[in-house]
Amino acid sequence: MEPARLKILLWIVAVGFFMQTLDSTIVNTALPSMARSLGESPLNMHSVVIAYSLTMAMLIPASGWLADRFGTRKVFLGAIVLFVAGSLACASSQTLMQLVAARVVQGAGGAMLLPVGRLVVLRNVPRDQFLAAMSFVAIPGLIGPLIGPTLGGWMVQAASWHWIFLINVPVGIVGAAMTWLYMPDNRAVSAGRFDMVGYLMLSVGMVALSFSLDGVAELGMERATVLVLLVFSFALIIAYGLHAQRRPDPLFPLSLFRIHTYTVGLLGNLFARIGSGAMPFLLPLLLQIGLGRTPMEAGMMMLPVAAMAMTAKRIVPALIARHGYRRVLVCNTILVGSLMASFSASPSLPLWAMLIQLGLYGGANSIQFTAMNTVTLRDLDAAGAGSGNSLFSMVQMLSMSLGVTVAGALLAAFSSYFGRATPVEALAAFRATFLCIGLITCASAWIFWQLAPGIRGGGAPTEPGEAG
Repeated sequence: MEPARLKILLWIVAVGFFMQTLDSTIVNTALPSMARSLGESPLNMHSVVIAYSLTMAMLIPASGWLADRFGTRKVFLGAIVLFVAGSLACASSQTLMQLVAARVVQGAGGAMLLPVGRLVVLRNVPRDQFLAAMSFVAIPGLIGPLIGPTLGGWMVQAASWHWIFLINVPVGIVGAAMTWLYMPDNRAVSAGRFDMVGYLMLSVGMVALSFSLDGVAELGMERATVLVLLVFSFALIIAYGLHAQRRPDPLFPLSLFRIHTYTVGLLGNLFARIGSGAMPFLLPLLLQIGLGRTPMEAGMMMLPVAAMAMTAKRIVPALIARHGYRRVLVCNTILVGSLMASFSASPSLPLWAMLIQLGLYGGANSIQFTAMNTVTLRDLDAAGAGSGNSLFSMVQMLSMSLGVTVAGALLAAFSSYFGRATPVEALAAFRATFLCIGLITCASAWIFWQLAPGIRGGGAPTEPGEAG
């Protein structure tokens, strides 16, 4: 591919990454304003976030097969069209249910933007330029969370919450035109058969699990219905394991779980990210409902989180090289959980102390993500890289959805217990929720303790026998 055309291709993928990551964070600051506009309680708005991340978790496993079957250009173009259509539907929503349904459409587009964009780069960039290319397209993915909360808060105050979705329309139109003109239509010679049975088992199982956790708090389900959904979800996950043993080409081969670092990293990501998924939902609510900050002020106060997150990434390789994955992850998981729990004391802190608290949390959380991601994928071979990465991406999105679900359920339960009529009662519910989220995160450190102590950056563990 010509250098000029390749540069345009990288810009197209980068814009897709930016749209997806921006939309994942810009909504959180606007939730209280959305709630007032739709006549809902702000504490019941977590379904807006869950619908997006859960849809992404469901559709990410199918994105690679769709690109192989129908071509990367058509699938990426379809993803942009779906994303823009979902954005327009979100902006025109009159009820919470309409907004949730529109977020599902948005999530369907977002689920294909990231993996298909990564696949396009992988197939069209020379090996010696691949690292530089991926670094280039990843930068907008880091900028999105940095400006998302602040931009969302400014738009809500300057105009209305509808504009956080309408901003995607002109960007999407330009992206769609450039995709049609410049993106190659790569596809596999033989896409093979898609494991539809396995896919449905995992997808329906994830939805049932999310509904069971959210059933009592927001959906008003009877406890018996919630219990049936919970049992049904675990039954489907177990059934997938039996199905994958018999099928020669399962969606996710069980051989992946013979890799020690991958298994521990995947489980650690699932449970440690519950707290990290809850915090972007809880913090804007605390700042606006509990502390009376404006949307713009709440968005500005989230800047230290993103700024320290980008800064802390630089020290992770040296930390791991010196102390190893196990020590870094165990200690840092406890630190992250403790910082989450410390937000229960935020209402009594002065502004400067709370900004430092937010910055410390952002830095520790960034170290956690980088260490968890690299230990999970470090030992995958070429044959398992595709399916292993897809399963890992699905687990990441599922844990984000579970994090918001758990946070919403805890907040609703504590609000019922303490009451929500006065600011003091609302703050008591927030304090208890932050404490519980912090304890859940601290408990996940036990998973990382199962790593062999000699595993460090780059190569095999110092003591190969300890990795098994």
